[in-house]
Amino acid sequence: MIEKGQILEAVVTDYTSDGRGIAKIDGQAVFLPNAIAGERVRLRIEHVGKTWAAGKLTEILESSPHRVNRACPLAKLCGGCVFQHMDYAEECRLKAERVRQALNRLAGESLESVPLTAARDWQGYRNKAQYQLTGRPGHAQAGFFRAGTHQVVPCARCLLLPEEMDRVKDLVLAHMNRYQIPPYDETAHTGLVRHIFVRKGAVSGQILVCLVVNGHGLPKKEALIASLKTVPGFRSLVLSVNEKPGNTILGEEFWTLWGPGYIEDALCGLTFRLSARSFYQVNHDQAQRLYQAALDLTELTNRDTALDLYCGVGTITLVLARQAGKVLGVEVIPQAVEDARENAARNGVQNVEFLCRDAGAAAQSLLEQGLRPDAIVVDPPRKGLSGEAVQAIAQLAPPRLTYISCDPATLARDVALLKTHGYRLAAARAFDLFPRCAHVETVVSLIKPEVLKPCLASGAGSILG
Repeated sequence: MIEKGQILEAVVTDYTSDGRGIAKIDGQAVFLPNAIAGERVRLRIEHVGKTWAAGKLTEILESSPHRVNRACPLAKLCGGCVFQHMDYAEECRLKAERVRQALNRLAGESLESVPLTAARDWQGYRNKAQYQLTGRPGHAQAGFFRAGTHQVVPCARCLLLPEEMDRVKDLVLAHMNRYQIPPYDETAHTGLVRHIFVRKGAVSGQILVCLVVNGHGLPKKEALIASLKTVPGFRSLVLSVNEKPGNTILGEEFWTLWGPGYIEDALCGLTFRLSARSFYQVNHDQAQRLYQAALDLTELTNRDTALDLYCGVGTITLVLARQAGKVLGVEVIPQAVEDARENAARNGVQNVEFLCRDAGAAAQSLLEQGLRPDAIVVDPPRKGLSGEAVQAIAQLAPPRLTYISCDPATLARDVALLKTHGYRLAAARAFDLFPRCAHVETVVSLIKPEVLKPCLASGAGSILG
């Protein structure tokens, strides 16, 4: 029996969903950070559970050819990059395999492989940063949480971010320390500045700075604005009021201190207005490839009506509108819906309409109105579709359903549920929008054969060709 503190030898055979290696010892899975499949290692048991154990590498006895030197000195401490110890080819392989295994194990598929579109570059790709604060008045620091904890690891330079974001972070910290503005203490629920949120347009270069505060003001804001104006692209400073304990970053109140309160950026040939609360994929180049794949798989014609659930600021909605006769976007966040409508007007897109409702409630309302979309596209949060949304989709019964997901497990769970309503998986493709990090995006196409056949007879488009 495995015991805490034991030093053991094992061969790493697989990976967990969060990027840790898996070794089997006496039939029990042992999870190992910074391990690569195929390596023979010596490890120390750190924790023993009922069905699994957690270990720590003490020596690599036989190294993988995929092992590389970490480009970031904080990679072993920070909870962001989990794959800096391996080359990018192995990272892409394990991400594609993670999607394949989830669909096979949880959705009852028998896929031999899932193609993955790799990113062209892993440095500076993120268009959004969320820095956590730590320290005391006059000595504030910012960085990211250590893996599995709320302990902040101060970070001077994050290689995943454009340099301007770290420049903003440094200027905010300098302002806080100069004027003795206290950083937030999560345990005591004291202090003012909780997070530094920065968003940069990949094409426009415009920068939005949002400070999340445990209060309703910011001392010497004019001095901070003057400092931020030295950053190329700086366009707006916003305060987000969040006085509630917990892990939620942004609050419900937003106050624009300087500028318009938003930035603009171009994606898929369209221009979008982005506020602090707007959902927008963090990897611009890969998002364009992901959305093009979703459009290709949906195969809309100008006679089709499409429904885009969880539409955010309307990015996918407006892309779909290029081929569909009409697209209806649904989003629960009022500010995002306002931005979506503004984005449609800005781009001169008239064959779209946006509803501010929960996805399940909106789908049920459309059903009651007798609307039967030819295709539905969903891009839900990590938790996947709600039960109400699945039921409403099943009742609307579109012949084609395109599902974009950032979590293979909840995607596979929902695919299994949709299969019980007559859908079958027609295609699956993975996209690496998060190089060096554990997440992976997937787009799948599901069809309802008994509904699709009459559509084919009438000449409507389908992914079956």
